[in-house]
Amino acid sequence: MRIDPWVGTQFADYNKLLEEFGIEKFDGSKLPNPQRMFRRGVVFGQRGFDLIQGAIDGKKPFAVLTGLMPSGNMHLGHKMVLDQANYFHSLGADLFICVADIEAYATRNTPLEKGRTIAVEEYIKSYIALGLQKKRVQIYFQSTRKAVKDLAYLMGRKVNFSTMKAIYGMDDGTNMSHMFAPLVQVGDILHVQLEKYGGPRPTLVPVGVDQDPHMRLTRDIAFANRLCNVTVAKDGKVGIFVKSDEDVEGLLKVAESVASEAGFKKLKKIVAYKALYVEDAEAKDVPVLDAAMIALERKRNPFTFFMPSSTYHRFITGLTGDKMSSSKPETAVFLSDPPADGAKKVMRAKTGGAMSIEEQKKNGGKPELCSVFEMLLYHLIDDDAKLAEISEACRGGQRMCGTCKKEAAALVEAFLRDFQEKKKAVGEKWKEYVIDDA
Repeated sequence: MRIDPWVGTQFADYNKLLEEFGIEKFDGSKLPNPQRMFRRGVVFGQRGFDLIQGAIDGKKPFAVLTGLMPSGNMHLGHKMVLDQANYFHSLGADLFICVADIEAYATRNTPLEKGRTIAVEEYIKSYIALGLQKKRVQIYFQSTRKAVKDLAYLMGRKVNFSTMKAIYGMDDGTNMSHMFAPLVQVGDILHVQLEKYGGPRPTLVPVGVDQDPHMRLTRDIAFANRLCNVTVAKDGKVGIFVKSDEDVEGLLKVAESVASEAGFKKLKKIVAYKALYVEDAEAKDVPVLDAAMIALERKRNPFTFFMPSSTYHRFITGLTGDKMSSSKPETAVFLSDPPADGAKKVMRAKTGGAMSIEEQKKNGGKPELCSVFEMLLYHLIDDDAKLAEISEACRGGQRMCGTCKKEAAALVEAFLRDFQEKKKAVGEKWKEYVIDDA
């Protein structure tokens, strides 16, 4: 199995993805007032989310980065990432929104000026209409943020072509701009930890699972740039291990001061192993020690970063049963659709019902296979009890597809009408959110 960030794919078995790519299951039970996608299993996987949970629990600084591809119209599938980002922003995160105009040019041949127009008219204004707050928010374009492009070039030193082939399936026919695009994404994700943008802190990137290759690459690069590694050794002991061959003893002294200041007393230094064992520490203490080491490493190495964290959500099924796609208008409800047209699309959608009313009454429907029920689950109904009631009635044969379609169509029409009025009112306010700092 290979995940391609640039080819729309609908995955049938998310558990297989977890297993094959080492993605861990997501547990949102500790989140305060979790948004519906976290409650309902739409967000199913994660990498390194313990760092984010720790920041939330400890009310410590953290950042969220999300992005948009300015190459097509915004639909309900795109709204999912913003909903998650808005939730974490409400918990205190600094929110960065990247307009991936360089990637759109490199991979989809979208000119920069056209990409800017699409970004503003289709996405940025929509984000504001959907409730994006201005405080602690930066929207930027890859093409105008020098720090992103500089990091992309500098971090490329830690990657070779064989890695790009293994992760992305690139070959001799891949153009160089396309090949460089993932490194620009590395720059996007890591630059929010530069001093100018808030300094080192846990950073979350909520994405669809198709973007996991970018997260694997970025996490590998962030780790490769560290001078030390704080982890639980094979013998179960917590250790601070020096990765660099330069000034090993000096780095071990830094590690000793970090461990001592954190209150640990049983320290065992083995210079030959480039290791400091913190024998009275436990696995739960690793994030604290690591954060302190990052702060001190940054004084020696400006490219010291927390490994970025990620969450992964399921794709919403398109109205035809395939993945929602900007290039296939029949699959999606676009936020620019006239409200009545959006409702008509829902009325034509594929459901999980039986072939006839009689059969449905007898055997029930399958909401897990229904694009209309997914719209209710992902976007239209926030009341968990009401959603469960609809699901049970469908399975039990008491609720027909026509009823669900009419209710969902009415909700979509009302949502689009309200949204489009708010978007129209945005006017030129979008400029207050965008920071061009080339």
